[in-house]
Amino acid sequence: MRAVIIAMGVAFLVSLFCTPIAIKVFTRLKAGQPIRAEGPAMHQTKKGTPTMGGVVFILATVIAYVAGHLALTTLPDVQIAQVEPTITALFLLGLMVFSGAVGFIDDFLKVRKRHSGGLNKRGKLAGQIVVGAIFGVVALYFPSSMTDATGAATNTETVGASTLSFIRDIPVLEVSKIGAVVIFIFVVMAATNGVNLTDGLDGLATGASVMVLAAYALIAFWQYRHWCADPAYTANPNNYCYTVRDPLEIALIAGAAAGACVGFLWWNTSPARIFMGDTGALGLGGLIAGMAMSTRTIMLLPIIGGLFVIITMSVVIQIISFRTTGKRVFRMSPLQHHFELAGWSEVNIVVRFWIIAGIGVAIALGLFYSDFLAAMG
Repeated sequence: MRAVIIAMGVAFLVSLFCTPIAIKVFTRLKAGQPIRAEGPAMHQTKKGTPTMGGVVFILATVIAYVAGHLALTTLPDVQIAQVEPTITALFLLGLMVFSGAVGFIDDFLKVRKRHSGGLNKRGKLAGQIVVGAIFGVVALYFPSSMTDATGAATNTETVGASTLSFIRDIPVLEVSKIGAVVIFIFVVMAATNGVNLTDGLDGLATGASVMVLAAYALIAFWQYRHWCADPAYTANPNNYCYTVRDPLEIALIAGAAAGACVGFLWWNTSPARIFMGDTGALGLGGLIAGMAMSTRTIMLLPIIGGLFVIITMSVVIQIISFRTTGKRVFRMSPLQHHFELAGWSEVNIVVRFWIIAGIGVAIALGLFYSDFLAAMG
């Protein structure tokens, strides 16, 4: 747990003190956020605010991961397999970096063209599909040996599984590996677009992502404390354990990303001095999708990320309604803009939506823990 806390602290400090530097650099480069003319009128005051801030917390997460591993080397009781970077770490950090890279291209085109269009929809979806496919294959087709506390090899495991999962893998819902990769591509697309659509008000997506990532840090650390690869824990046959790869790695990265987002939120909250842009939104979405895969909680993700689901569905409902009836259900979508046009202040919307995000996280953690109690009972 100490290594996770150190990673969180390092990520927070790097993000907190490097974000002002990024603000100055992006301002000097005139990398300001273009604002849609058809958006809420009050958003025009945000025109020119530096964007691409996601670069800061993505970098902070990677730096904090390294710091967390340096901390692990000082802990004599940690399992040896966790001291060296694993395929799980490459999977999660790779998803964050490369998903963020797709968003960076979009942000760069927006800044260069001085237009909110950026990368077209097909290009963005193609990038998400490629990233999801590559890392889906890594998760499903590249097993590596796990070791116990003595360093002895136990068995080989992949990061993901070819079974669908809720609190844990559901054996009766087994699919082929190709099918599992396809499902993961969908999860990546859903998560990245969900965070991106939520990123419409100062601090909204950042704060919600902190809660989701903190939840995954708790889930992964709980799995580490009740890990099937830990002989000291499984010595008691009555103990319930989790068959996952490198749960401490997952907790370390989730904690680091959460800490980095908190540091960024200091500057991103209303009135925002910098926006995360698609760089940050897609990077966070990719990481969250990877968390769901690596913790074997794919179908728990819609509950943990309940706010992202609600906001995404508001867009889907609006499109279907307008195309079929010619009428709009909401004044504007995504949902946060509906409430803006209804007269709610930006801060009120953000805080209330954070409450909704927190409720989703609390329900998901409750389901996770109740399943453990039921299994141990």
